[in-house]
This record gives sequence, C-alpha cells and structure tokens, in this order.
Amino acid sequence: MCSGMDLIVLMPFYNEEKQIPVTVERMVPLLDGLGLSYSLLLVNDGSSDGTWKAITESSEKYPSRVRGISLSRNFGKEAAICAGLDVADAEAVILMDGDLQHPPELIPEMIRLWRDEGFEIVEGIKSNRGREGIFSKVQAKLFYGLFYRLSGYDLSDASDYKLLDRKVVLKWRTLREHNTFFRGLSAWLGFRKTNFSFDVAERQIGRSRWKLSSLLRLSLHAIVSFSAVPLHLISFIGAIFLVGTIILLIQTLFNYFSGVAAGGFTTVIIVNLAVGACVMISLGLIGTYIALIFDEVKNRPRYIISEDTRMSREPDDHSESLSTGKEP
Repeated sequence: MCSGMDLIVLMPFYNEEKQIPVTVERMVPLLDGLGLSYSLLLVNDGSSDGTWKAITESSEKYPSRVRGISLSRNFGKEAAICAGLDVADAEAVILMDGDLQHPPELIPEMIRLWRDEGFEIVEGIKSNRGREGIFSKVQAKLFYGLFYRLSGYDLSDASDYKLLDRKVVLKWRTLREHNTFFRGLSAWLGFRKTNFSFDVAERQIGRSRWKLSSLLRLSLHAIVSFSAVPLHLISFIGAIFLVGTIILLIQTLFNYFSGVAAGGFTTVIIVNLAVGACVMISLGLIGTYIALIFDEVKNRPRYIISEDTRMSREPDDHSESLSTGKEP
C-alpha cells in the first residue's frame, strides 16, 4: 500500500558533508511551492566523513521533509540507488545527484509531464556536459557508442536525473540482479517515456568522487550485463584465424611441392604472438562473465542499511520492508 505521499526526491551521497545543508536548504523551499506531499530521501553510501551527521541534522531540522538512510559501508552509487528505490514509498520518485549538478528548478516541469501528460518515466538528457575533461568526454562517447552497438539501447547523453512513476518503481524492485546499471535497466523496463534537456550545472562545493578505475569498471559491467556479443566476438576472431591458418597451410604446401625452402621465422613469431594475445583477451572476456555470474549466484544483498532516521523517530516502523527490500 502506498503511504499517500505524492513525491519522493532520492539523492545518494558519498563524502559530501558540506554539500548536504546547501542541497537541503535549496530543495525544501522549491518543493514546498509545488503543493504536493513530499520528502527528500538522502542515502549515505558508507561515507567516511560527516555526511551521515549532516543528514541526521537536516532530518531533525525538517522531520517531515527529510528522511535519511545510511548503508553499512560504501556499496557504490548503483547500490545506493537500489536502496533508495526499495524504500521510497510515493506516487512518483525523482532521482537526482545531491551535488545539484542536476538543476532542481526543472522538477516542476518533470511533475507536469508526469501528471498532465501521463508519462511514466521522465528522463533528463544532457545538452551540455558542463566542465568535463576531454578524456571524460571521449570515454563517455566511446562507451555509449559501444553500448548502443552491443545492446541496442541508445543512452547517449542520458543521465540519472529521472522521474519514475510508482508502477515503474514497483517493477524495478522485481529486478534482482546484483550488478545493476540504472540507466540501462530503466531503458530496458520500457513504459511511456519522454525526455527533457538540461545543462549540467557546475559543482559549488568539492569535486566529483568518481575515479577513472571506477568508471571503467562500471562501463565494463554495464556492457557485459546487457550483451553477450563480446562472447560471440571470440568465435569471430577464431574464424578469422582459422581462415588465415588455411591460407598459410596452402602456401606452405605449395612451396614444399615446388621445392622452395620454407622460411619466414619472423612471420612465425608474429603469428604466435597474435594468437597468444587473442587467447588471453578471450580468456579475459570469459573470466569477466564468469565473475559476474559468481557474484549473482552468491545471492548476497545489494546493500545493507545500518541506520534510518525514520526508525529513530518511529521504532519498529517499516523494519520488515528495510530488511527484505519489499514495499512497505
């Protein structure tokens, strides 16, 4: 059963203690003006600084407006999103970055498209990626281009800035894979969808916590989670080398029966190195898929919630939903 709340705005945070009060003080007046029942759901992704303290202070200042949950450790942004969506109980959920690079002033338009136009997913598309390094832009372009060719889903300039109708959130909860890719899975779910454009705002406090290694790992997991094409490429590479082997065999036999001495020691070395490289790459791809399967079959939870500001105010309320990930 729905709690009767109209809107929940979900924001994951990691080591953003100084950003929390700035975000809350900007969001509360804006949401108050919408004439909806709402709450901010702030997820602390196992931060090592005072992020959780800042969230609890905001919750105490706005007890009916701000709810915070804290994960037992840093599980990653995707897991933090899952935790928020599992406990969010409203007619619609808006997911946005807590650093305000997703302009909150566009929320009224998102609400209009949802309520008046009947769209079940309202997604923000980046018209300007902001002050992003050239390497990050190239990496994003390569990833989304490769992802589209391998999976068929065009996520170019897509973002996590989305409004999800309640029915979409409920279907999201039925997706139980451990390694999630929110942008890809929200596209896979379907439903009636529309887009709006926005310019990525500059961060006012701190800088992005994303590391290159984390981005590359997320990109790799996203691709292998949505496509088996890389595995088929192994067979394609093998077929190419088989054709090359047949050609070399024919040439060698022709030279032998023609009385021409066989030579080309350098060619043999190059061929062996090429074959070895292809074998190692193939084993790496297979190993990546096996590792993901290994994570799934262990069936560990995506996240563990250690604290909840609502629980501290309302003992034993929603305890079952938090432990199982089911709807309250």
